[in-house]
Amino acid sequence: MNVKRSWVLSATLALTMITSTGAMASGVAPAVVDSQSLGKTAVKKAKLLLDSTETFSVQYALIDNGKISVSGQIGKNDEPLTKDTLYGIASVSKVFGATAVMKLVDEGKIDLDTPVIQYITDFKMKDERYKYITPRMLLNHSSGLRGTGSANETLFEDNDTYAHDTFLQTLSEQTLKAEPGAFSVYSNSSFTLAEILVERVSGMSFTAFIHQSFTEPLQMNHTKTPQDDFKGNKLAGLYLPDYPGQIPNSFVNVIASGGIYSTAVDMARFSQIFMGQASHILSDKSIRMMEQEEYKKGIWPEDEDDSSNYGLGWDSVKLYPFNDYGIKALAKGGDLSVSHASLVVLPEKKMAAVVLTSGGSSLTNQMLASELLLQALKEKGEIKSIKPDKSFGKPVKAKIPQKVIKQAGYYANSDMQFQVEITKDGELFLSDDADTKYIYTEDGSFIDVQGYTKIRFVTEKNGRTYLWKRVYEGLPGLTQLAMSEYTAEKLENNRLPKETAAAWAKREGAKYYIVNEKYSSENYFYGLPAIQISLVDGLPGYWEDKKIASPNTATSEIQIPGLAGRDTTEAQFYTEGSIEYLKLNEHLLVSEEHVKPIHAGNQLKVTVPTNGHAQWFTIPSEAAGKTMTVKLPKRGSFAVYDEEGEYPLIYSIVSGNNKVTLPKSGSIVFAGTPGSEFTITMK
Repeated sequence: MNVKRSWVLSATLALTMITSTGAMASGVAPAVVDSQSLGKTAVKKAKLLLDSTETFSVQYALIDNGKISVSGQIGKNDEPLTKDTLYGIASVSKVFGATAVMKLVDEGKIDLDTPVIQYITDFKMKDERYKYITPRMLLNHSSGLRGTGSANETLFEDNDTYAHDTFLQTLSEQTLKAEPGAFSVYSNSSFTLAEILVERVSGMSFTAFIHQSFTEPLQMNHTKTPQDDFKGNKLAGLYLPDYPGQIPNSFVNVIASGGIYSTAVDMARFSQIFMGQASHILSDKSIRMMEQEEYKKGIWPEDEDDSSNYGLGWDSVKLYPFNDYGIKALAKGGDLSVSHASLVVLPEKKMAAVVLTSGGSSLTNQMLASELLLQALKEKGEIKSIKPDKSFGKPVKAKIPQKVIKQAGYYANSDMQFQVEITKDGELFLSDDADTKYIYTEDGSFIDVQGYTKIRFVTEKNGRTYLWKRVYEGLPGLTQLAMSEYTAEKLENNRLPKETAAAWAKREGAKYYIVNEKYSSENYFYGLPAIQISLVDGLPGYWEDKKIASPNTATSEIQIPGLAGRDTTEAQFYTEGSIEYLKLNEHLLVSEEHVKPIHAGNQLKVTVPTNGHAQWFTIPSEAAGKTMTVKLPKRGSFAVYDEEGEYPLIYSIVSGNNKVTLPKSGSIVFAGTPGSEFTITMK
């Protein structure tokens, strides 16, 4: 990746301009994909995805000059799949959000560079810089908003609009992570604000707007949001590798961030907008604006092969490996807990591929989508052959300068803090991946022994030092991925006053349990909804990525473009009555000091208090092994976790059960509306 390639095939150079109807300007019809041949390839490649990854079903479609050339579906489970089966498209919904804003730009109702406060007059934040956020910054992820910060965004079988309705209040209590426009860092919050922008300017709900503007004129009859009636629509079954049975569908109720359901065929129809084949929907000017290299406006790594280089709404506007063929490719991926999606569009070729899955990931979906497009291009004669996978080659050790050794230390991204160790003989180790060794090489980079990952340290114009990682990653039989990103930022020393250090030392090892998630929240299912304070193995003065500022506050100050700096938090501890709480952005957690053991007697009642907080209990030794039966209120749920808390032993919303054998040293949560009463029997 350190050497840029600009291979442009003669077939590409010979292409003439294609009109919006898909016919060539010269009047010669374009080559068309052999649907039967490519269809067989698609089935084979989709099956490969099922067999090689934790994917349970795949739905795919390829559109070529306005015609669905290939579509199909395949799954591991018995339930019938059809082309009309709906999947959650996750963050591919952001393309709908960006296109909706651009539709209003076309209508002269939004200017991309006018501050958002001109359109949403009640938008306010604690950080005065919010006044400079523009619609463009929302769509290119450079707004400076902290990211995902709302409670109750994703709910099982529940279309409650709480997260959307309270979003402006949520933002009013937050600061920005960076100067608006300073760099692009993935931000769900930006697209929730863009959703509200569309609603305020259009006077319509976001759901009504996208149906009127996109789904109806494009005859996308199987595209829905949580605010639609799903009666008569079949949704793809959701599964986990280590969970028996089907998981209920969940709804993301901040729709432009990730809440749309669709089919591969519908999404292929939607992609025609970006090929200039739906000029009645969006102007050519707006389409071109969306595919501009917006990421270059702020801090960003050098341009190399990559799957992430933001436009307006797009994850990538120069997707690898198409850049190696001189072909412009746009891409957007999305991941929910168990629903994943990828859309890849070749606007100049008037082609696009869509892959939707239950299980797996958007990256493996992108591999399949890209593979289908390359196979189609080869079949049409527009590329001569598919290029072999790349690597950086086996590393050849070079003498390491002392200044590079000094880059060792503590680094953090929004997920973790880790240590970088560099030896005098030029070997690098990361504490979060201690089994991988990187070798210092002549070009100033470290390369892993297999030759697929390259690391370098970069001090940017903002004075911060980043760990720049480049990776080529493949799955045999599918198109290779390339990633190039700043994966972490070096932490500076932060010496704490004695009082502050002592206050945080008392919290070492303490757990805090979330109390303000709704009874239908996904958070109770995908892992234990609790956090544990751990400082001893990290850089003093920090809690993970958060810089400790006082006895009761810590704030993430990292400024990493791309994905590694997303969803940063502000942490604040406070006491209400005698109870200590931890607030992480909009999430509220209670200290384990105030979580009592559940009574091991025959019968007891638990009532949700007027503040609606979930009620947590630990499981004492005398209760372990007993069978607990819970009589549930109409709007309530409970979950039981073992000591590890990987997944709940039972979450009543998912399992439908109300009986469980209690584990040793586990925990229990009861969640419901204020006043909800749970009657519990132990035997």
